[in-house]
Amino acid sequence: MIEVPAAVYQAEALLKRVDFLSVGSNDLVQYMLAVDRNNAQVAGLYQEFHPAVLKALKQVADAAIKAGKGVGICGEMAGNPGAALLLMAMGYQVLSMNSPNLLLVKKVLTSLTLTAAKALLDEVLQLETAQEVKRRTDETLTEAGLGQLIRVRR
Repeated sequence: MIEVPAAVYQAEALLKRVDFLSVGSNDLVQYMLAVDRNNAQVAGLYQEFHPAVLKALKQVADAAIKAGKGVGICGEMAGNPGAALLLMAMGYQVLSMNSPNLLLVKKVLTSLTLTAAKALLDEVLQLETAQEVKRRTDETLTEAGLGQLIRVRR
């Protein structure tokens, strides 16, 4: 289970000992950004679309793919339609989410091609802020006629 930044950087070594990796997105985002998402005073700084988080998630997926091993993710990101699109583009094979999100994510993942998702991922990995990434991801969903599925930040 990849839930802390140290595990991200040890993914290749871990893959020599395991059959697959699973990322716990809630904890990983919290620890990567040093933000307690349950603390009302700082919860606004918790940003799952932060470029550092996306690059870490891609690094884990790339390591698993290179090793010929499976990679999955659980947590809020997996159930966020826009984030799920980016995760699919990275190569995540399993997205574990709460059941109310299942049909929303399925709609997005079956409405856009993998090629389009990878193009979006390449584009957002060049951006500098979570706001820019979220805005570009939302634009892509809107352009695909899926604007109603955009998750508004709580």
